[in-house]
Amino acid sequence: MIEVEELKKSFGNLQVLKGMNLSIPSGQATGIVGPNGAGKTTLIKTLLGLVKPDSGTIRVMDTTLNGDWLYRKYIGYMPQVARYPENMKVHELLDFIKGLRDQEAVYEEELIDQFNLKPELNKPLRTLSGGNRQKVGATLAMMFNPEILFFDEPTAGLDPRSSHKFKQRVQSEKENGKTVIITSHIMSELEQLVDHVIFILDGKIRYYGSMQQLLDQSKEERLEAAIARMMESDDEVSA
Repeated sequence: MIEVEELKKSFGNLQVLKGMNLSIPSGQATGIVGPNGAGKTTLIKTLLGLVKPDSGTIRVMDTTLNGDWLYRKYIGYMPQVARYPENMKVHELLDFIKGLRDQEAVYEEELIDQFNLKPELNKPLRTLSGGNRQKVGATLAMMFNPEILFFDEPTAGLDPRSSHKFKQRVQSEKENGKTVIITSHIMSELEQLVDHVIFILDGKIRYYGSMQQLLDQSKEERLEAAIARMMESDDEVSA
């Protein structure tokens, strides 16, 4: 489904991705974790074709990324902070994206109902709260029924009810065999949603495997403690 070989990316003198190798099969729910500046967002943007790597190979759905953009029809992406035309109304944005993708919005009405967006459809995007912007982003990511879903800090700004609805929806997508990739600083959230964990530190993958195996290896009961132990161990090695 997603394969990365020797992926490298620098911004000026700052080397962000340092030869990453990764293989994520279809139908897997994976959490990407690591401290700020570890390379998580750069990795995701590279997979989405938003950032061009300096070297390495990326394959998504058996398509090697080399300027080809058609593979993106298989992807739904919910950024942490979405930028929309401020004067555009919500329903206009949905129609605009449908026109761009030229795909059937299979779950548009279902998601609008699930996230209680009907009262917001005729409002300009500039008037929406942060939480409602997040719900618009979630709807845009999932309404075309893509095979791969990227969520970057998805519940930031959501109230408890909306957060619960979102997690229910992600669980449903998992059960339907979708490939789900989530970045989040909320470890308890990842414990609910993912089965596998990628831990990135200093531009390299330090762990990739099942969450349960990580907990067993670290002798910890919670993901947050297991990740903290790995970070402390790396600090000791670097000291």
